[in-house]
Amino acid sequence: DLGLITPDVGALRDQFQLPGMRILQFAFDGHQDNPYLPANYVRNTVAYTGTHDNPTTRGWFEGLTDDQRERIWKYVKGERARSSQTAHALIELAWSSIAALALAPLQDLLNLGKEARMNTPGRPEGNWRWRSTEDMLFDSAFEWLRELTKSTGRSGTPAAYGLKKLEASSSN
Repeated sequence: DLGLITPDVGALRDQFQLPGMRILQFAFDGHQDNPYLPANYVRNTVAYTGTHDNPTTRGWFEGLTDDQRERIWKYVKGERARSSQTAHALIELAWSSIAALALAPLQDLLNLGKEARMNTPGRPEGNWRWRSTEDMLFDSAFEWLRELTKSTGRSGTPAAYGLKKLEASSSN
């Protein structure tokens, strides 16, 4: 349910009990009823810090105005902080939400900036060039994520989060 969301899209999602996508980078427009704010999530949701079509969370935050940054920090931490803290703060927000699943791009876990953006929609060249290095896979951020996953109770099976297995129809 990203992009143009019509009543038919919502009805189809609900009819088939498909999880909705909630992107935290879309949450902070100042409206309390914004569906991307974690306080407005329903359980059948997948929370993301950002997607392959967004800037990294750090790159996104560094491109905001001071007022926009202030709004985010009031919601997230209640105090002003540095851009280097933003990606992990949004990961914590997603992981601690009611959403059935929470995801973050590797670039956000590693707190990378705009140089690590994966894709810019509408730009025909230069996309999908970012690569992880082997050293990145041994970063201490993985231990931090492991502890966060445990402390937020997200280390169970998909069924523990209310997700149902889709049964394949058998054709004889």
